[in-house]
Amino acid sequence: MLARFQNSRKRPACSDTLGMHLSEVHQDEMRVVVDFMADESFANPTGAIQGGFIGAMLDEAISTNIIIASNVTMTAPTLEMKVSYLAPLFVGPARVEARILKFGKTVCFSEAKCMDPDGKVVATATATAAPKPFKRF
Repeated sequence: MLARFQNSRKRPACSDTLGMHLSEVHQDEMRVVVDFMADESFANPTGAIQGGFIGAMLDEAISTNIIIASNVTMTAPTLEMKVSYLAPLFVGPARVEARILKFGKTVCFSEAKCMDPDGKVVATATATAAPKPFKRF
């Protein structure tokens, strides 16, 4: 599954913008680890990464995890997401660990944490998504 995602030709542009790289897949645990590269263009005037980009990283990891947990049969539109910002994140690498708390037929509950290069948690998120079958075009 890891190789399938890393070699996908249908990668969304937003994943590239965030510098996303799927690093670990633990499908049996419904957990993934995703690395991101926080670009200088994401920084606010203080030099910290603007919170919306951190939220996007958390959301991207959560959605990817749901897609993988479904064996790539479902997409995962986010219904709501709460982000708590605990510390600043600066330009450079970031890592997000996402896990599914409950995967139901119509609703999926997940959580994630974003860490700086030293492993310090800088933000956490909880999210509710509505798994839907992929529509093939």
